[in-house]
Amino acid sequence: MANQQQWWKRLLLKLASSIIFYTSFPLPYLNGLDFQGVARLAVLVGLIIGGILGLLDAGVTYLGMPVLTRSALVVGVWIKITGGLHLDGAMDTADGLAVGDPKRRLEVMADSATGAFGAMAAIAILLLKTTALVDIGENRWLVLMAACGWGRWGQQLAIARYPYLKPTGKGAFHKQAIRSYKDLLPGLLLLIALSGLFLLIDKKRLFFTLGTIFAGSAIATLTSAWFNHKLGGHTGDTYGAVVEWTEALFLCVLTTF
Repeated sequence: MANQQQWWKRLLLKLASSIIFYTSFPLPYLNGLDFQGVARLAVLVGLIIGGILGLLDAGVTYLGMPVLTRSALVVGVWIKITGGLHLDGAMDTADGLAVGDPKRRLEVMADSATGAFGAMAAIAILLLKTTALVDIGENRWLVLMAACGWGRWGQQLAIARYPYLKPTGKGAFHKQAIRSYKDLLPGLLLLIALSGLFLLIDKKRLFFTLGTIFAGSAIATLTSAWFNHKLGGHTGDTYGAVVEWTEALFLCVLTTF
């Protein structure tokens, strides 16, 4: 019994560490926090974020808020919950990729100042998320959870598959947490189970269920591969870019189903 309690305590501490690292939730100080393995629970944190956004969306829908306004509100709260962590990475990545000299890209990405291309990338991501949500009328809470989950699974894939370009940095320690493709399986199975909820809600939606799994895994794979192709590896900023672009493109694809 004591060992079982210790196991649950360690799991809760790991989850708390991941929530503190990836969100702006004001959790109280806890002894024994370990941030070295936060990337392993990134998908679970994504599902928690998506669930909170889904509850918010359902609440303002009950109050009669129009779909465009509540979609914009959800996206705004989305940024607030994450503290802009991933969006900042997407902006820095866009500024770096705009540089013609590949040798200077990492230097530009390390600069905290946001350039024109970073601002344009942020605007594009926020517009895509908002407009896509407007066009998604059913099961929005599940869609939000799936988007947040697949975005972070894409980050895990980038960590496992591609080299890290800096000896140190805010994302360097993630390579120690996710060492092989086996570390991707828990998150993948969790997302497949989540997609199965669409089928449980409506047994006629087999195509939609399979489509969410294919779209999520394909977009996460392609975005992580694209940034690796452009830079020859990944950094903490590109991990954030993978999350943001996977979320946005996933929502866009779902509007076509």
